[in-house]
Amino acid sequence: MNSRNKVLIILLLLLSISNFSQQLKLTDFYKYNPALEHKVDKIFNSLNDTEKVAQMIVTSAGELGKPESIVFKLAQENKIGGVVFLKGTSENHEKMIDSLNTISKSKNQLPLLFSIDAEPSLYNGRLQGTKPLMNTIDIKTEKQSDSIAIIINNKLLEIGFHQNFAPVVDISPENEAIKDRSFGSDKNKVIQLSNQFIKTTQNQGIVATAKHFPGHGLVKGDTHKKSVYIDGALQELEMYPPLINDGVLSIMIAHITIQNNEKYGTNGLPASCSRKIVTTLLKEELGFKGLIITDALNIMKAVTIIKNAPLLASKAGNDMLLMPIDESETITSILDEMEKDSAYKTQVYESVKKIIRFKILLNLI
Repeated sequence: MNSRNKVLIILLLLLSISNFSQQLKLTDFYKYNPALEHKVDKIFNSLNDTEKVAQMIVTSAGELGKPESIVFKLAQENKIGGVVFLKGTSENHEKMIDSLNTISKSKNQLPLLFSIDAEPSLYNGRLQGTKPLMNTIDIKTEKQSDSIAIIINNKLLEIGFHQNFAPVVDISPENEAIKDRSFGSDKNKVIQLSNQFIKTTQNQGIVATAKHFPGHGLVKGDTHKKSVYIDGALQELEMYPPLINDGVLSIMIAHITIQNNEKYGTNGLPASCSRKIVTTLLKEELGFKGLIITDALNIMKAVTIIKNAPLLASKAGNDMLLMPIDESETITSILDEMEKDSAYKTQVYESVKKIIRFKILLNLI
């Protein structure tokens, strides 16, 4: 082969890679694409098991998160796959994201996934200094849901976020933890407005997250403060099939215990740590194949009272573990369990491949 032909082949290869990247969109997550599968496998196979498990760990930053020095250390040691940003200003969040990106790049690590609870009702608290938005409960039409989502998305993209832990699809504004964060108590309306928020968010290239599965609106109490129970039927479960069928990419699992329910009782565990809820119900019965993430594992009494909750949450089927108290300890416990249980090891690998797939589609890799 002469040199001219070699150059031509290289140019064609580079063009095909460029076209592959340009053609991919976040909303292609559920579509089969041989080139994408190959790229996921190639990146996955370049990691050792410790690096793979680290992809599942999401630490916290911001005024209510872990100190910057600790977050930077975790990033430098390659012990996290993402960071959720809590209370703070847009400027401070953007500055820290830039610093974390610099660390990942300098260490030749996979980029981090940056997330935030930018629900309409929490938006101004999470991003202080932004213009006030209406509370979620005051959004009444699809047009309003769309326009509010666009405002939020534009800001998140400007700062450097990839995932929004929104919308809340719980159906009641009366629960003390949910309050005005819900779209209301009319199930059909909540589904309609949630679906619009999700579609707008994902079409703009941000992962939307429906929460709090299997439903936090019709329970009494706040999982931040104590164990909270669904007593009997899962009355809010019907919110999820329409959202799953329409392509929601991520679902957050609540730390709610289910009792007096023969089929879905969790035997005293929060739903986030129950394989019956995460794997049997959400993955198998409802057919959800997207990213599953726990609610916060470090501040909610409903789960902090459970021994080794992050490992239990992973074994239940969660792909990402949000804010474990000790990231290093969590990684070690998962690695130890993987050595004992080959089926669990396979499950962990599937979770990691999902995360890598998202990072490719978000153009991070």
